[in-house]
This record gives sequence, C-alpha cells and structure tokens, in this order.
Amino acid sequence: MEFQELLLKRKSIRKFKPDPVPDEYITGLLEAARLAPSGTNIQPWRFVVVKSREMREKLGACTYGLKFVARAPVTIVCCADLNALTAREKRMAELREAGAFLDSGLDDEHFQKYARARARSRDGEAAKAYASLNVAIAIEHIALRAADLGLGSCWVMMFRQGEVKELLHLGENILVVALLPVGFPDQDPPFRPRLPLSELLLKEV
Repeated sequence: MEFQELLLKRKSIRKFKPDPVPDEYITGLLEAARLAPSGTNIQPWRFVVVKSREMREKLGACTYGLKFVARAPVTIVCCADLNALTAREKRMAELREAGAFLDSGLDDEHFQKYARARARSRDGEAAKAYASLNVAIAIEHIALRAADLGLGSCWVMMFRQGEVKELLHLGENILVVALLPVGFPDQDPPFRPRLPLSELLLKEV
C-alpha cells in the first residue's frame, strides 16, 4: 500500500466486528510502536493489551460512556514510563555507539550538557508532557500499522486515569496516555473534514 493511500485509509473506527484480532497482528502493532523515534531515544512507551471480555468491560467502565471500548476485541492501553527519563544518559550513549551523531554537526559534549540542563529544568508536569509527547508518536505508528493490516482503531483520552491504573495495577511511575481500541472495522465512515493547507502554513521564509 502506498503511504498516501495509508494516510487516507486510517480513520477513527468506533464500531468493530466481533472477530478476534490474531496474535501476530497484535505483535505487529507493538513492533510498529517499538520502532518509533523518541527524544534522545528514551523510548518511554509501555503497553497493556486488554483482550478478555471481563477486562474490556471493566476498562470501558473507566471511560465517560464510550461503549465501543468494551466492544472492541482488543484495547491497547498506551502508557508512559516516567522512569525512562532517568535513563537519558544511557540512551544517549547507545545513540553515540550506534553512530547516530556522525556527520550531524552536533558537538557531542555540548549536546549532552544541553540534554542534562533540559532534564533538570523539567518539573513533574513538564516531564509528564514530554513523556506523553513521545508516546503519542508510538501510538500513531500503531494506528497506521493497524490500517495497513486492515484493522481500525480510535484514540481515546476520555477516561479516568486513577481508575485505569487501579484496574490494571500500574505503578506510580506509569502514566496512561491513551486507550486504543483495535479490531476489524464494521463501518466505513467518511473522511473527516480537514483544514486546507492555506490555513496551516504560517509562512515561507
């Protein structure tokens, strides 16, 4: 499938067929997330795959009336591990060893100083926002791979954080970023309206 075709095929799906999603498809979705880029390679994404009917219903009850979360055959709970931020220097070392900075024009010493300064300047809320931003990249990788496999998905952020964490026994270091119901689509909604490029492009200089 051409990439432009894939972008058009990915839609928010809220009605799914009851057919189970094959395990190899689920693995493929998670592999797509694993390959996503992240700032200084911190890779903060963590996932819980919810498949059983009982847990899907309990998870759906943690949302604000979104019944399709329980009806989807699989929901991937997409999380950020805030402890990943503490491994920044290790991840940076891995990048250097992999040759990521070769011919980049980056002065490695100054780049490390900048990264450490930025890390120190992030308070609790800023750290959560930074980790969530990186997880969002991985989630969209999943959504695109799902469309490529003939699956539908829908970002869900209307849930009660504390209830989801309690249900899934997630630690204090884990922040739930989004729920992603996944399954074979039982609808073909029209393409959602998008702003024209003329309203998005601020300027060319």
